[in-house]
Amino acid sequence: MDHLPGGNFAAHRFDTNGPTGLTPEVKISGPALALTAMITVQLGVALSTNLFAAVTPAGSVWLRVTVAAVVLLAVTRPSLRAIPRGTLLSLLALGVLTAVMMLTFIESVARIPLGTAGAIQFAGPLMLAAVKGRRLTALIWPLLALVGVLGLTQPWAGALNVIGIGFALASAAGWAGYIVLTQHVGNRLTGLQGLALSLAISSVVIAPFGASAAIAGVTPLVALEAVGLAVLIPLLPFSLELVALRRMTVPAFGTLMAVEPAVATVIGLVVLAQSPNPLQLLGVALVVVAGIGAQRVRADIREAASGNDRSRMPATESSQLPAPS
Repeated sequence: MDHLPGGNFAAHRFDTNGPTGLTPEVKISGPALALTAMITVQLGVALSTNLFAAVTPAGSVWLRVTVAAVVLLAVTRPSLRAIPRGTLLSLLALGVLTAVMMLTFIESVARIPLGTAGAIQFAGPLMLAAVKGRRLTALIWPLLALVGVLGLTQPWAGALNVIGIGFALASAAGWAGYIVLTQHVGNRLTGLQGLALSLAISSVVIAPFGASAAIAGVTPLVALEAVGLAVLIPLLPFSLELVALRRMTVPAFGTLMAVEPAVATVIGLVVLAQSPNPLQLLGVALVVVAGIGAQRVRADIREAASGNDRSRMPATESSQLPAPS
């Protein structure tokens, strides 16, 4: 497995170079970072709805992403010349996918409840896990999630918002690519350089859809709100996810992210007064269970493959290998 050392939510290390040789350094684990990122993402999206009337949904996204990009570029000052060409291409793709993910998700939230949008969006990482599972039985979990989505949207009730669902599905595709490329870029660039550059690219991609409305509707108060929201999303959560993916495997990250539809539903209820009915709550639960199940299948496959590799080694060599984490 490719975890970094440490699995507790508040693991402590000691710096032997300190004056006493016992200088504590708190290292927050990947799961804690990912959970915090989930909460800030959904809270930021919910609060962004206050800007829709002034700058449109697309305009609110462009303001948040542009502010975040400017701040990170000023702080990190990345050098393009020092980045290999292959990594630059990955950065470009990451920026485009991030723009697709954020723009389409906010457009879906403008049309359907936050919890429903979050559950449909989760189809992206769920399908990613199922594909990587490489077993027909892994398809059980996307089918279970589909049942959950049907419970959330209730198309038989005659109030199906096809455009909103379409935007959420587009965001799902963007999220799947974002997960893969974020880890790829994060493993090749130090600090937050990759995030700064990818958000700058995202700002350019979103500009044709939201820049004119944002500029026309911005006021000092709207600008101040946009700065605050840029911290909630994307500055804080994207930074936390980037670090979390350096400390977790993609399956472990995806398993934890399975609870995000539930987080979205709770925040939608508390912040936006969007009350789900019992069938919709059941739908959210099915999506969460499907997400966890899909990731666990993939983890079991990897562990079994690791065990098979060891069984073919001489006993003296195999016994020296560490147990899978």
